[in-house]
Amino acid sequence: MTDGARTATRTGSGPAQAATHCPYCALQCGMVLRATGDGVEVGARDFPTNRGGLCQKGWTAADLLDHPDRLTTPLLRDRPGGELRPATWDEALDRIAAGVRDVQQRHGPHAVAVFGGGGLTNEKAYALGRFARVTLRTRHIDYNGRWCMSSAAAAGNRAFGIDRGLPFPLADLGRADTLLLVGANPAETMPPLMRHVTDLRERGGRLIVVDPRATATARQADLHLQPLPGTDLAVANALLHIALTEGWLDRAYVAERTTGFDEVRRTVAGYWPAEVERLSGVPVADLYATARALATVDRAIILTARGAEQHAKGVDTVTALINLALALGLPGRPGSGYGCLTGQGNGQGGREHGQKADQLPGYRRIDDPAARAHVAGVWGVDPDSLPGPGVPAYQLLDALGTPSGARALLVFGSNPVVSAPRAARVESRLRALDLLVVADFVRSETAELADVVLPVAQWAEENGTMTNLEGRVLRRRALREPPAGVRTELEILAALAGRLTDGAPLPSDPREVFAELGRASAGGPADYAGITWDRIDADTGVFWPCPDRDGPDTPRLFADRFPTPDGRARFHAVTHRPAAEPVCADYPLHFTTGRVLAQYQSGAQTRRVAALRRAAPGGFVELHPDLAARLGVTEGAPVRVVSRRGELRAPARLSTAIRPDTVFAPFHWPGAQRANSVTNDALDPVSGMPEFKICAVRVEPA
Repeated sequence: MTDGARTATRTGSGPAQAATHCPYCALQCGMVLRATGDGVEVGARDFPTNRGGLCQKGWTAADLLDHPDRLTTPLLRDRPGGELRPATWDEALDRIAAGVRDVQQRHGPHAVAVFGGGGLTNEKAYALGRFARVTLRTRHIDYNGRWCMSSAAAAGNRAFGIDRGLPFPLADLGRADTLLLVGANPAETMPPLMRHVTDLRERGGRLIVVDPRATATARQADLHLQPLPGTDLAVANALLHIALTEGWLDRAYVAERTTGFDEVRRTVAGYWPAEVERLSGVPVADLYATARALATVDRAIILTARGAEQHAKGVDTVTALINLALALGLPGRPGSGYGCLTGQGNGQGGREHGQKADQLPGYRRIDDPAARAHVAGVWGVDPDSLPGPGVPAYQLLDALGTPSGARALLVFGSNPVVSAPRAARVESRLRALDLLVVADFVRSETAELADVVLPVAQWAEENGTMTNLEGRVLRRRALREPPAGVRTELEILAALAGRLTDGAPLPSDPREVFAELGRASAGGPADYAGITWDRIDADTGVFWPCPDRDGPDTPRLFADRFPTPDGRARFHAVTHRPAAEPVCADYPLHFTTGRVLAQYQSGAQTRRVAALRRAAPGGFVELHPDLAARLGVTEGAPVRVVSRRGELRAPARLSTAIRPDTVFAPFHWPGAQRANSVTNDALDPVSGMPEFKICAVRVEPA
């Protein structure tokens, strides 16, 4: 991290400064924007999550506000294969409305799909869901958060009856005696979080990291477990096996606050540490040390992230770790528990209010008649008119342009050409559409394929709310107006709805949308009914659920009961299964992906920031020196990573941080360096999460 201030050029009308939040990850670090004589300055802000610190991405966030790649006019493609050209807003919106009507008249309402993003504000995510289900009458809506937190969300729902990334404030990390991070690298992905880990370490607490790479986080750990990718579930079951045999369970907690433990007990009895060492590569001694560190202290926290979750068994892997937490009596105790490190800026709020294929606002199930009736009442429509569940993100994209899939797609806040698994196939499906519309503020790789591109406002030019990884609802505050020719997504949705239906207009004022969101969420698991912008402004945010404007919010869940019918958490027995794609003679190595410090997600934003580009100018393939020697590869030499689905080409980076049987590449770059050309589209049967984190490859000199 660095501390200081940075300035971007050009200001517009608005306040002299605005207390807001970073536009990137789910930590939602507080920052202050100041209008200077010739630009926008990013300043430090003392906020509970980041306590004044920002990473390099946060300090440079304002660099994009006046970037030369910024879109300020709609773009249209007049014919397939033609060039995108500038257009007026009326021309662009009329083209979209005509295309949507044509597709739906020929193929039915579900022939139009909507694809959202985990960076959209709560107001925009909510409006997008309403637009899809009321204006378009389509069941086909999902979002890129399906590829981030969906497995942890599904595991949390079935164990606890609710999904909130962290069911406790982030400051609890500093109160723990042991912190176990599984598949998480916050030292690079959300550096200010490490200040809370420092609090733990200064109190004498222990950090244990489970990761197949010796990441920046793992290098700070007291103990690093380096399993074969895809074996975290077996490791978790072995830890519970040890806790059982050593008598370390919290038997009173299990008896009083949970159900289903007997089946789990029988299942983990077969996970002998020596067998799990042979499977995963984690030494028996390290398994025992980890179990002891979790079970013999007063306060322990287990956190997962994408490394554990982005698998075809991701839900079961997280479930195994929740089983361990429950058996040790951790959830609901201050300084203890299980949590998921949500990734995207509004990854939490984005999945609560209607972007997911199976959900309505308030985290209600779309197949629940009572939920449908409540939300339909808020929207002023017949419950029977609401479509049923759609399909998860990859299935939606994989079927585009086919007889069973959508023929038109509207994309908001996402870049699936780079971020989707088996990306070349997804790119081909996008090219097969009758109509592709992309709303973005730069010409992303997905926007380059679009028939219509709509320029949208950036974070410093809009008001709204975000919900961070703690379930803390925050205020995004505008410093200035968007440039001339740019609109917000709310304005775009309202304008399209006005062209497509004669019904009640969609509101475009974010405060009005948030008030409606509160009514729609009332009584649901993610209840925002008691939250107002004024209440958020009066404090450092409001934790949901918050059903009453005069009542308290909920910083810490599960203190007395779980939100299940009987108030008990559910154990679920889960068993290890191999990766969907085993290694073989032709593809003898394991491939895994991840992030680097100076880039973010598909890189459409961060690759355009000069300071970040200097820090991380391009992709690479990380491999162990022993493997490189066998392959005849030297540092910096170009290599090809080839799977059954495609290949990537990038310079080799030799490092003992990676296992000799595994290679790694970051996923931020397009073209020949696109890591997702290689990744496996095998899906978790519960969450729909693709298996980003392991597939079989070969590596060869390019």
